[in-house]
Amino acid sequence: PGAMAVRRFAVVGGGIAGVTCAEQLAAEFPSEDIFLVTASPVIKAVTNFKQVSKTLEEFDVEEQPSSLLEKRYPNIRVIQSGVKQLKSDEHKIYTEDGKEYIYEKLCLCAGAKPKLIVEGNPYVLGIRDTDSAQAFQKNLAQAERIVVVGNGGIALELVYEIQGCEVIWAIKDKAIGNTFFDAGAAEFLLPKLTAESQETPIKCKRTKYTLEGSEEKGRATGASDKLGSALGPDWHEGLHLKGTKEFSHKVHIEILCEVKKIYLQQEFIQLQRTSLTFPKGEKNLEADEVLWPVYVELTNGKIYGCNFIVSATGVVPNVEPFLDGNNFAVGEDGGLKVDKHMHTSLPDVYAAGDICTAAWEPSPVWHQMRLWTQARQMGWYAAKCMAADALGQSIDMDFSFELFAHITKFFNYKVVVLGKYNAQGLGSDHELMLRCTRGHEYVKVVMQNGRMMGAVLIGETDLEETFENLILNQMDLSAYGEDLLNPDIDIEDYFD
Repeated sequence: PGAMAVRRFAVVGGGIAGVTCAEQLAAEFPSEDIFLVTASPVIKAVTNFKQVSKTLEEFDVEEQPSSLLEKRYPNIRVIQSGVKQLKSDEHKIYTEDGKEYIYEKLCLCAGAKPKLIVEGNPYVLGIRDTDSAQAFQKNLAQAERIVVVGNGGIALELVYEIQGCEVIWAIKDKAIGNTFFDAGAAEFLLPKLTAESQETPIKCKRTKYTLEGSEEKGRATGASDKLGSALGPDWHEGLHLKGTKEFSHKVHIEILCEVKKIYLQQEFIQLQRTSLTFPKGEKNLEADEVLWPVYVELTNGKIYGCNFIVSATGVVPNVEPFLDGNNFAVGEDGGLKVDKHMHTSLPDVYAAGDICTAAWEPSPVWHQMRLWTQARQMGWYAAKCMAADALGQSIDMDFSFELFAHITKFFNYKVVVLGKYNAQGLGSDHELMLRCTRGHEYVKVVMQNGRMMGAVLIGETDLEETFENLILNQMDLSAYGEDLLNPDIDIEDYFD
């Protein structure tokens, strides 16, 4: 019975949400042991944290051995094992290594896994974390042509970074980068994709801790090739993304299409259909003479052969081990629904980060997106809520959920997105204002009834704090009209 001591707090998951949650709990309850259960030998730690403005934050993410976390917080106990089962009615977690733990309050932060176009095809690689990026690099070294499917941030960065290899990029939208921008921003960035040589990228100041030599050990449990923590904005730094050919950029974008079917070489030969060469001009549809290991048929009828396919089509919340025998309310996107105190539908079980679905009535200018910034905010806030509940106190919703705000880099440009930057959920009742200097900056604001609802800022615009305030205070700006974006008017002078 001694070994079965009840732990007040347990956290599952060694990514940003889980680690932030455990750290915060450890700080709030220095005399309690906080259990962090994670399948991976490394954890993801936030470093170089900078609060850029009220809602914008910047930080690096570093993989560290879990012993470093235990050094920082002596009351965190890391249990390196996957979770086999949760028995929420008994307040128990069973781990893969055959042990069981009793908790009073539990936070599930098990992240998400890549949504693969097909499972179990050796030529289809899902990219979402540092491990899969390394596997990808090994394959790329031999590749002459790849097909990239997906239109999020990872696909965008990937296509930009790849050199010396033909890239067919299949997107379901009209324009690139749809999760982050509109067609205008895509047009602004596009010249960077076709530029023959790249400026030297800004060096990234992130140090890396890689799992050298632990490859074999980790692979034994089938689950570990699926999981792994998400990539951040600099994940490709230090990877040599270069294929076999000598030219630098060769990207062809197929818009408004998805993958219909994937054929291995033998199946394709039996089909007796033609595949296409890499398009030289816009309308080039020549038959390809080369035999490729794998072929992709798109919903627009075109077939391309390639060395392999990269599936960068988003993620599915990693809820599998927790659903069995527990009656969780699950969101449409497959995540565990949480209320405004990060509580799932089960007593004493909280969730944060990619595994959860925000099911509270959100602020009009906030929405959930599975990003590192939100994982950190949710993990921190979940710990505050668990602490408040344990101490019988009440707590207000954290300010970071007032306004959606994210800062990142694409193609070496600083990119800030605020509020409903793509007019998400505003219907046709909105207008856009744009200011764009080719190769220098791109500014877009989303207006509704004279009020600013969102913005995209690419380049060094220095407008983020002003716009953040204008969105937060919902001031009526109709009087300024187009002058709002007039570069000769220092807008900050108006709103201080």
